[in-house]
Amino acid sequence: MHDLLSQATMSVTEAKLKNPLSLAFIGDTVWDLLVRRRLLDSSANAGTLHKRAVAMVNAGAQAQACQRIQPHLTEAEADVLRRGGNAHSHHAAPKNQDPLAYSQATGLEALFGYLYLSGQMERIAELFDIALPNQ
Repeated sequence: MHDLLSQATMSVTEAKLKNPLSLAFIGDTVWDLLVRRRLLDSSANAGTLHKRAVAMVNAGAQAQACQRIQPHLTEAEADVLRRGGNAHSHHAAPKNQDPLAYSQATGLEALFGYLYLSGQMERIAELFDIALPNQ
């Protein structure tokens, strides 16, 4: 059986060299999975869980999470977050999202993608707990 973590893990340098939007691509899924896993601790039905997840995985909520973790980042992590937030995709922020919030959310996703790809699972858990306390 293949170990998904060992397939994902690369050196910190390799992960840092990835395009920030590629980091955000994988980080979006990591964030979504963490949110959904946390929500499973409640006894809510699937429809309610989905609504709660959507509320926690949108650009506005991710921008707030980004602001909560920023004081706790290392210099390298802050650099990845900044590069992710400054990366320009080929489309504008969705109509219902503030462009600044969308940029911060992309930075958060890039950071979580970087941490995941470089195998820093404990750090992901630490930052996630700071980002979404008591949720």
